[in-house]
Amino acid sequence: MPSIDALDPPDENTLRILVSTDNHLGYLERDPIRGFDSFAALEEVLYLAKKYKSDMVLLAGDLFHDNKPTRRTMHKTMEIIKRYTMGPDPVKIQILSEKNFANGDANYLQEFYSVDLPIFSIHGNHDDPTRDGNELLAALDLLSVTHLVNYFGRQDMIDKVEIAPILLKKGDTQVALYGMGSLRDERLNRMWQAKKVRFQRPSEGEWFNIFALHQNRDLGRGSKNCVHESMIPEWMDLIVWGHEHECLIQPSESVVGTFRITQPGSSVATSLTAGESVRKHVGVLDIRNNQFRLTPMPLVQVRSFIIGEVSLNGQGLDPEDPKVDDHVTSFLENEVKVLIHEAKEKRNDLLIEAKAQGNDPEEQNDQIKNILQQPEEILVRLKVEHSGFTTLNNQRFGARFVGRVANLSDILLFYRKKESNDRTGTKKKRINNAMDKPIAPEDHDEMNIEDLVAENLDNSDKKMEMLDESKLNTALEEFVSKEIRQALSDATKSMLSKHQKKLFSRQANEKDGKGEMDEESALDEGHGQEEYSGESPTDKRRLSFKNQQSSAKTKSARSKRKTVEAQEDTAVDRSSKSRSRPKRQSQNAVASYGDHDDVEFVELLDDVDEEEEENKSGQRYNTKRSKRSIKSSARSKQQRKYTYSDDEEEDNMVEMVDDEEEEAHQKKHTKRSARRAARSSLSTKRAARGDDNVENFGNSYGVDDDWGEANTNSDH
Repeated sequence: MPSIDALDPPDENTLRILVSTDNHLGYLERDPIRGFDSFAALEEVLYLAKKYKSDMVLLAGDLFHDNKPTRRTMHKTMEIIKRYTMGPDPVKIQILSEKNFANGDANYLQEFYSVDLPIFSIHGNHDDPTRDGNELLAALDLLSVTHLVNYFGRQDMIDKVEIAPILLKKGDTQVALYGMGSLRDERLNRMWQAKKVRFQRPSEGEWFNIFALHQNRDLGRGSKNCVHESMIPEWMDLIVWGHEHECLIQPSESVVGTFRITQPGSSVATSLTAGESVRKHVGVLDIRNNQFRLTPMPLVQVRSFIIGEVSLNGQGLDPEDPKVDDHVTSFLENEVKVLIHEAKEKRNDLLIEAKAQGNDPEEQNDQIKNILQQPEEILVRLKVEHSGFTTLNNQRFGARFVGRVANLSDILLFYRKKESNDRTGTKKKRINNAMDKPIAPEDHDEMNIEDLVAENLDNSDKKMEMLDESKLNTALEEFVSKEIRQALSDATKSMLSKHQKKLFSRQANEKDGKGEMDEESALDEGHGQEEYSGESPTDKRRLSFKNQQSSAKTKSARSKRKTVEAQEDTAVDRSSKSRSRPKRQSQNAVASYGDHDDVEFVELLDDVDEEEEENKSGQRYNTKRSKRSIKSSARSKQQRKYTYSDDEEEDNMVEMVDDEEEEAHQKKHTKRSARRAARSSLSTKRAARGDDNVENFGNSYGVDDDWGEANTNSDH
C-alpha cells in the first residue's frame, strides 16, 4: 500500500497524470437505483485529480456509454467537467507540437477560457464517430468544440493509420503522448499486418513515450480480433490500455519486454462478470525524465459487486420432490444472503484502505455533488448449475431482496455443466466421467459481428449484387454494438440509391448515342432498347418494363391511325354516294325530260343542285367536326406530356384530314364545272332552235362562247 507521502504535490520537473478509462457515462440512466453510478464515479475521478494536484487527466476511451448520448447525459457531463476543469490556476504544461486537435490549440491555451485541469481523451468503441449528414461526429466533438475536453487520436483515413504524438514538456521532463481511438479490430489487424500503421517520432531529444489505445487485448479472442503486444513499437515506454473492464492497474511487463502495460479498467460495472467484480482503481502517474511511477487509487463512489457460484447437485435436494422449487428457492436465498454479507465486509475494507491513502470518503461526501445513491444496495450475481432441476423466475426471486440488492431482475444465472470430451472410452464411461468430474462453468464466449458476416457473406459462395458486404458489415456492427436502429436501413437505402443513379445515367447515355430512332421501326426490326450485359436482375426487369411500355404506346398509335383512316374512308364513301345519287338523278332527268319543256328541265336541275348542296354542307360539317375533335385530342395529349412519337402521330392524322378536305373541295369544283357545261349545252341547243328566252337564261348563268367546245364534247 503506497504511503500518503508518495502523493505529495509534484515538483517542477515531475509531470503528474491521472489515468482513467471506460467511464461509460449514461449507463442505465433510467434505472432508479443505478442511474447516477457513472456520474458519481466520474466526479470522484476529477475530484482525485484536483486533490492530488495532477497536471492533466488522460482518458483512454468510452467516456460515454452510448454513441449518441441523451441530452440529460450531455448536460450532466458538461456540468461536472466544467466545475472541475475551469479555474484560475495556471497550467504548467507546454505543448511543443502543432495541429494536435481538430479545434485548434489545447483548451487551456484559448484566449477566452480559464482552464486549470486539462483533460485529454480518445474515443472508444461506444462513443466513436458516426456519420451525421455529411460529417463524421462523435460525442467528444461536442465537448471539444466547447473547449471542455482535448479530443485527440482520431483517424480519418480508411486505408492507413498515422499516429502523430502530442509533445508535452514540464521542466526537464518531455513526454510524447500517442493516442489511437477505437477502430474495428479486424481492419486494424489487417493494416498492421500490411505495415500501414505508422508512428511518428520526435527527431531530437529524449522523450518518455506513452501510447493510449482502446482495442481488444490478446485474451483468446482470435488472432484477427485483437491487437497483439508484439505489434506495438518496442520503443514505447508505457501503454495505457482501454476497452478491457477488468482492473489491472499495476504496470505489467509486455511480451516484447521493452515496455509496460497498465489497464485501469472501467469505473462502473456494465456487465455482471467476474472481471467487473474486481475492485475499481484509477492511476496517478508521475513521470520525471525517463522514469515513471504509477500509484493505484481505489474508487469509493462505486457500487459493490460480488459474484458467487453453486451447484444444486449434492445439496440434499430431490428433483422428484413435489416441493422441490420451494427447497431450491430457500437454498439459493441463503447463498445470496452470504454473498451480501461478504460484499459489505469488502466495502468496509475498501473505505479503510481509501482513507489510509488520503481519500477520505466522509470528506468526499461533503465536497462531491454527485455521490453514490443508496450504496448499501449492492450488485450480486450467483451462478447456479442446475442439471436435473428446473430454473426459477428471476424477478420473483429478486423480490425477496428489495432494499439490499440493486440488480433484482438478474441475480441468478442458471447453466448446465458440459459433458466430458474424453474419446478413449465408451459412451457410458464418458457419461460416468462427466457425472464424477463436473466441469467448472465458463463465461459465454463473445460472438464477433465481423466473424458472422465473414462466414455468411464474405466467404460464402453466394455473393450479393446490389449490396456491398463491407458496408453491410459496418452497418450491422453499428446496429448490434452501438444500438443505432436505423443503421441497416440507412446503409441499404444509400447503396440502392447509388445503383439507381448509376442505372439512370447509363440509360441516358445509351439514349443519346442511339439517336432519335422511330419507335415503330425499331420494334419491327427487333432493336428496342439495348439490354445490359452482366447487369443485375433488377436492371433487366426495369429495362423489360420500359420496352413493354414503349411497345404499348406504339400499338396504341397504330390503332388510333387505323381508326382515323376507317372514319375517313367511311366519310369519303358516304360523300361519293351522296354525290353520285344526284348525278344519276340528273342524268335520268335529262334522259326522261329530253322531249319535254325546257323550263321544267331547268327547274328539275335546280332541285337537284339544292339537294346536292345540302349533302355537301352536311359533309363539310362532319369533316370539320372530325378535324376539330382530332386536334382537340392532340392538344389534350400534349398537355398530358405524351412522348414525342405520340405527338407526331397526331400531327400526321391532322394532315391527313386536311388533305381529304382539300380533295373534297377540288371534286366540288369539278362537279360545278360539269353542271355548268350541261347548262351551256342546253342553252346552245335552244339557241339553235331560235329560242331567245333560253339564250338569255343561259347568259344569266355566265355561259359564254368558250363553253361551246366543252358542251359538244359532253354530248359525245
